[in-house]
Amino acid sequence: MQTAQTIAYAAAKAAIGLLTKTAALECAAAGNGVRANTIYPGNVDTPFFAPVRDDPVLLQAALARIPLGRLGTSEEIAAAILFLASDESSFMTGADLVVDGGYTAQ
Repeated sequence: MQTAQTIAYAAAKAAIGLLTKTAALECAAAGNGVRANTIYPGNVDTPFFAPVRDDPVLLQAALARIPLGRLGTSEEIAAAILFLASDESSFMTGADLVVDGGYTAQ
């Protein structure tokens, strides 16, 4: 069952993805050297996730849905951001980079 919060979250996530693609195409056409990509992190061990992490039942349920079987770290998300900010990703624009331990691959 969808709630108002999950509907709003889904709509916002879809909007961010489309905004990124539109910005990528417009910047590429303008030739201004700006690239636009989106990072979609999965469950990351941060203070925001603490209510789940600190409840063994909720944590096991969350981990059961992640193929790698663990939470991500802030450092792993930062590494993805660093990659997108580097010259190593110079031919990427309009991309969705998913960093979620395989959650969305299922």
